[in-house]
This record gives sequence, structure tokens and C-alpha cells, in this order.
Amino acid sequence: MLLVGIDWAERHHDVCLMATDGSVLARERITDGMAGVARLHELIASWVEEPAEVVVGIETDRGLLVGALVAAGYQVIAVNPLAASRYRERHTISRAKSDRGDARMLADLVRTDRHHHHRPVRGDSGLAEAVKVLARGHQQLVWARQRQANIVRSALRAFYPAALAAFGSDPGGRDAVAVLGLAPTPELGRRLSEAELVAALRCAGRRRQVDARAAAIRAALVGQQLEAPPVLAAAYGQVVAAAVAVIANLSEQLAGLEAALMAAFTAHPDAGIVRSQPGLGVVLAARVLAEFGDDPNRYASARARKAYAGTAPITRASGLRQVVLARAVGNRRLSTACHPWPFAALTGSPGARRSYDAHRARGATHHQALRALANRLVGILHGCLRHRQPYDEQLAWPTSTASAAA
Repeated sequence: MLLVGIDWAERHHDVCLMATDGSVLARERITDGMAGVARLHELIASWVEEPAEVVVGIETDRGLLVGALVAAGYQVIAVNPLAASRYRERHTISRAKSDRGDARMLADLVRTDRHHHHRPVRGDSGLAEAVKVLARGHQQLVWARQRQANIVRSALRAFYPAALAAFGSDPGGRDAVAVLGLAPTPELGRRLSEAELVAALRCAGRRRQVDARAAAIRAALVGQQLEAPPVLAAAYGQVVAAAVAVIANLSEQLAGLEAALMAAFTAHPDAGIVRSQPGLGVVLAARVLAEFGDDPNRYASARARKAYAGTAPITRASGLRQVVLARAVGNRRLSTACHPWPFAALTGSPGARRSYDAHRARGATHHQALRALANRLVGILHGCLRHRQPYDEQLAWPTSTASAAA
């Protein structure tokens, strides 16, 4: 067995080859790209012949370098950077750090501790990777749009309270974008007629209660309000106009990216099983599939899948004191997807509603009950994927002894 530690960087990577007894066989810095990967394969081949005898430790689970290592047949261990930092402190208290030292540390880590909760990089299908790229890109744009909406809200609070009253807690919504694009200042807002508001709302896509909504917006805009000096209002208006234009562009790009995400997700063979789960729409189901991956051997049990999702609680026990807490460490994007899932499942699954009500009756808070329900839903999804069966309400939430035995 040959142990390899790689401290990766943007332009180069430090490599350390180690034997099973802990002795360092070779150290080298390789470039990023084809030449560097070829040199790495040549270096490894000089010590072992079978790729299966090579274990690689690296602090990432994605990228072209990791893909090349997996394709070569090496066993690649993705080490969490926080775990690597703690492991470094086991051997030194001076807080010294170097790229060469980190490569040696990673090789030593996979030599002694690779069986301790360090996840091997599995090979997801190309379609699953495509869904992940699209889902993460879609999520990034959603977050970017929300940041711009926060900028608009902050500016409106400073100089345009009438607009804030008109659009409430959604200053980045389609109605707000349509109106603020025409009237980013109080003076321009007062000049808008009801007919102009109706036309703007229809152009933005509103189809119901257009006249009533336009009347309500106009009443708010022409009402009395505190005003900033004209020069300051003009400056804030420039900020609002720019942010609103960015929101409109992001919304347009999101629509195109969402269509591509739906096409890639529906083409995946696991899409039907994931989509059958209660509370999962197309976009949320695509995010769940993307973050879990489609390698059937990645999760040894439902417990492992729950831990990776961050829904499984953790126990802290010391002496006579024991407390069960929500898990704070996990896949952030997967945790974000699993947060609205249980709440949406309450209306589509009687079993989920019974589980939530039972936790509430035992004294759990709303969020505690939702976390427990999310943990159960992840376990149900694991069973469906393992047995290649779509969701079944009676099997997932048995209500009798006979169905429970089944």
C-alpha cells in the first residue's frame, strides 16, 4: 500500500509519498494541469504497479485533479479542512505550517486514520455531476438576487418609506422591480398614474387583481411621508435603480438556468424516486439529488446519509450530563434544501403531519419537530433509493401492526 498526501493549490500541488511504516518515500511539487498529473502518475508508478494499492488524501472532493485521481483507480479520501487542521495540531503546538508539511500530514492521516469517518470520493455519474453544477449555480443566483433585494430594502428605509409600505417584505419581487424601475425616487413615484402602474404590473407578469394592486400601490406612493433632501434622494435613487436592474437581469437568467436544471434532472434515472417524496418540487428535488449524488455505495446506511445531510442530532455526554443537540456541521447546501422539505411535506403526507404533531405534543418546538421530521424523511428517501421504489405513504408511515411488519 502506498499513501499519498496532496496539498492542492491553484497553480501547483505539493505531493508526499509515504510507506505503510510512516517513512517518506518521495516529495515533489507538481504543476497544475496535464503535465503535473502525468508526473504524479509516473511518480506513483515507480513505487507500485496496481492503482488499487494507492490511497490519496486531499482536502477537496471535486475538481479536475480529483477527477483524474478517481479515473486512475486510486482510492481518494476527501479530508475535511477543519479535520486536517485539528490533525496538524496533534503533532505540533507551534502553529507552524507549510505546504510540504501539509502534504506529509495528509499522507500520514490516511495511513493511520482513514477508517475514522473520512469519506472516500465516490464516482457519481456525469449526469449527476451536471445536475449538481446547475443546482449549485441556480442556488448561487438565488442568493445573489436576495442580496440585491436587501440592498433595495436598506435604501428604501433610508429615503423612500412609501415604497417600502407598498411592497412590504418583498422589495425584490416582480411588482417592486416593475414599479421601482420606473420610479426609483419619491418624486417620480408620485407622478405615476394608475394606468401606468397597471401597464407596468401586467408587463411584469401579474394576471390577477391588477387594478386593485395598482390602486393600492398608488395610494401608498402618493401618501404623506418623511423625505430626504432632493440631492440625497437622487443619490439613493441611483442605487435603487441599479440594484433593481440587477435583480431583473438575475431573474431572467434564473428562469433560463431553472429550465436547464429541470431538463437535466428529469433525464436522471433517480428523478422519479426523488420526485415522488412528499414536499419535494422539481427544483428542491434536483438540489437533494445533486448534493446526495447517485453513487449507490456512497452511504452504507440511512444513518450515514442522515449525518451527511446534517439532519441527524448529535449527543454530548460527560459524566452524569447528557444533552442531544442539532448538528451544526454538514453539507450547507444540502441543509438548506432539507430545511423547507419537512414543512412542505406536512400538507402532502398525513404520516408526516402525524409525526410532526406527535413531536409537538411531547413538548418539542416547531423547529425541533421539523428537524426530526426532516431526519425521518431522509431515511425514507434512503430506503426508496436502496430498494429502487417510489415513495409509498403506507410503507413510509405504517398505521397498523401488519403494515409495520411489512
